[in-house]
Amino acid sequence: MYIKTLGVVALTVAGLAACNQNRVQVSESGLRYQMHQQNEGARKPKVGEMVTVQLILKAKVNGKDSTLRDTHKEPTAPQFMLQVPTFKGSFEEGLAMMGKGDSATFFVKSDSLFTRAGQSAPPGFAKGGDIEFIVKLLNVQNEQEFQKAQIEFRDKQKAIDEKVITAYLAKNNMTGAQRTTNGVYYIIKQAGVGPTPKKGDEVQVHYTGKLLDGKVFDSSLNNPQGGGQPLKFQIGTGTIIPGWDESIILFPKGTKATILIPSSLAYGQQGGPPTIPPNAVLMFDVDVVGFGPAPKQAPMMPGAPGSVPGGAAPGGAGR
Repeated sequence: MYIKTLGVVALTVAGLAACNQNRVQVSESGLRYQMHQQNEGARKPKVGEMVTVQLILKAKVNGKDSTLRDTHKEPTAPQFMLQVPTFKGSFEEGLAMMGKGDSATFFVKSDSLFTRAGQSAPPGFAKGGDIEFIVKLLNVQNEQEFQKAQIEFRDKQKAIDEKVITAYLAKNNMTGAQRTTNGVYYIIKQAGVGPTPKKGDEVQVHYTGKLLDGKVFDSSLNNPQGGGQPLKFQIGTGTIIPGWDESIILFPKGTKATILIPSSLAYGQQGGPPTIPPNAVLMFDVDVVGFGPAPKQAPMMPGAPGSVPGGAAPGGAGR
């Protein structure tokens, strides 16, 4: 009888603990939240540290429960720096309450979120409604830890990409390939004539970009944004993926070549959604149409809005 009583007490305590863990609580700033899993003594993120999370965003849109984003369906878990909360009851405040391995739901006022972003609420969002941030905190890293992990990953991926490229060349009988210092391979199909571009020159290139399975993800020949014109960019200035800067600068006008670019010199871990997967080796057929000194830009007035070259990265994704 005594043993049975102890069993009932234990079950009751466990049930009460579970109920308490999932109950909606309110922080001093008014942030409503539920803690689903808490690991005692787990490392909590500080402002300026990198966090890795899995996240589901939900809200009522036109009166119906809607999922706005689910990172579980994305190729990689988001990583970002924890910022100082920008308003009372913000998601950043909630993240700072969590420890590594914890999971929780935060109810953030949509009005506050959109106002702080300088945007009006999209159609269908009720005034005064919540956006639910259902989050699991996967990792916490300071700047040194994050940089070390990135270097280790890049070195490992670089070796993988090297094997992938050399195997692809052998399998497809692609002979005459040359390799740059950082691992970009290129095969000259038609040699150009004359000098090669200098750093800062504006280069015009027709290109077709493919994954190694042959799927075309972009081409200047039929890209509606470019109107079928060659891509123009300043070489060696970081306005293009590094693999292009490293290879195109070697080609005189009239060169036609095939370039194979390791993922670390293309779109890396993040890829170029939705067309370029994470850690993808890319292949480009290129035709160097011409190059010359970049047009001089008119001096800008202090405080005037600047412009960033649009569409400069093949595939329509940024670096």
